[in-house]
Amino acid sequence: MTTWRMPAESEPHERTWMAFPAHGYALGDTETEHEQARTAWSTVANAISEYEPVTVVVDPTQTGYARRYLSEAIDIVEEPLNDAWMRDIGPTFVHAADGSVAAVDWVFNGWGGQDWARWDRDAKIGAAVAGWAGVPVISSALVNEGGGIQVDGQGTVLVTETVQLDPGRNPDATKASVEAELARTIGATHVVWLPRGLTRDSEQYGTRGHVD
Repeated sequence: MTTWRMPAESEPHERTWMAFPAHGYALGDTETEHEQARTAWSTVANAISEYEPVTVVVDPTQTGYARRYLSEAIDIVEEPLNDAWMRDIGPTFVHAADGSVAAVDWVFNGWGGQDWARWDRDAKIGAAVAGWAGVPVISSALVNEGGGIQVDGQGTVLVTETVQLDPGRNPDATKASVEAELARTIGATHVVWLPRGLTRDSEQYGTRGHVD
């Protein structure tokens, strides 16, 4: 059985994956809000692209805007999207002992099935990114998002009871079952449970307590 390790954010990596705003609340409702969202996301992507390769997943309806706002140095791939939070809808990349890479494909359900969220398209992005990256997929039945875990790269992971044990995400989960799945998928040997995340995350458009 392969043992996987999720590296810390500070460790070297070869590429950044992002998504371009499409349809969801991140894009907003007015033309002014659309402009602000596209500018904000593109500013980040363009800055990163000066230092390492960047791939941006773009909903086909937004490709024209993406090419207008994004640097020519950025790779664009098309796939239907509900929103733009690659941190949460994308896979978690992990390493084997030999340095090879795989991608954990969590279940995504709109941050616990919230009434303002749509996720039929976003739920497929984790596997899609793994395919584009050319790495094997580690499928997980755990409803989880990238923002719901924070690691040190040495086995410790921070989580919150309001995310992994959220009845809207994992109604039958226990701390023991979550810890076992995190050990299997990202190599967690020490799970630190926080009772909740930021208060703002419990309000509308929040994540119910991401640890990051």
